[in-house]
Amino acid sequence: MTETIGSPWLWGGFIVFIFAMLALDLGVFHRKTHAVRFTEALAWSGVWVSLALLFNAGLWARYGSQVGVEFLTGYLIEKSLSLDNIFLFVVIFGALGIPALYQHRVLFWGVIGALLLRAAMIFAGAALLERFHFLIYVFGGLLVLTGVKMYVQRGKAERPEDSPLLKLVRRFVPATQKLEGDRFFTLEHGRRLATPLFLALVLVEAADVVFAVDSIPAIFAITRDPFLVFTSNIFAILGLRSLFFLVAGLVERFAYLKVALSAILIFVGFKMVLVDLVKVPALASLAVIVSILGTAVFFSWRRNRAVAAAASSPAGVQEERASV
Repeated sequence: MTETIGSPWLWGGFIVFIFAMLALDLGVFHRKTHAVRFTEALAWSGVWVSLALLFNAGLWARYGSQVGVEFLTGYLIEKSLSLDNIFLFVVIFGALGIPALYQHRVLFWGVIGALLLRAAMIFAGAALLERFHFLIYVFGGLLVLTGVKMYVQRGKAERPEDSPLLKLVRRFVPATQKLEGDRFFTLEHGRRLATPLFLALVLVEAADVVFAVDSIPAIFAITRDPFLVFTSNIFAILGLRSLFFLVAGLVERFAYLKVALSAILIFVGFKMVLVDLVKVPALASLAVIVSILGTAVFFSWRRNRAVAAAASSPAGVQEERASV
């Protein structure tokens, strides 16, 4: 699709909606610092998914099924890839000792930074693709390589405390090891020091940069319309915090998630590389992505059942007692 659909009024209305929801989130529902419980995360996840689907329905009714399918496919890609970020967020908070009480604050300001970053990257990407068509092959190749790399490194443990970025920040920004409530900075003996909350925020923002480099080109493989790319990105990002608190304790149960995400990246990468030779309909792309995710969830469920059955068997119980 070459013609863009976003009128100035539509862009303006969507941006006003974003700021209104963020103000409602921080100013009303999370005005007081508290640990986000499962039920609260479930409710907010339902709100964000429902809003995205309502927005999708509006696009479908106003602009037709092609636009509706393109938005839905982009949103699904972004939502599924964001699960990989949740793995990393869990590791970051664990490595820096950030308790659940303050994790929402870090993720909230991380989302603010991500919104600004995504807007800049999407407009720059759209302008570059419009002017330099050959870049679509470059983006596609990078997605294929990223997918292969993700598959090869799927069992590798992340160690954010050894991150060169974190070492660089600690070198130039004096930091303390102590938490000071929900503050990002504190005064100690007359010196302003960064708290672990600020270090976690830096790593969260850095993770989103890496995530955006993968996910934004992936959506450009589905649609070239900046409005659809931006809105599908933003809806997924706004729902990322509630999704984190909803599945943070369950992500390790999705044993084949990395395999599925690598397959999605490879698929959309080849779709971009072959764009001038093979035209893959948006509905077919949606079906492929849903199939990949559904297969990964099914085999993860079967694996978890097999592990649970083995652990509850007499041999498993005896082995567990022997290890104790």
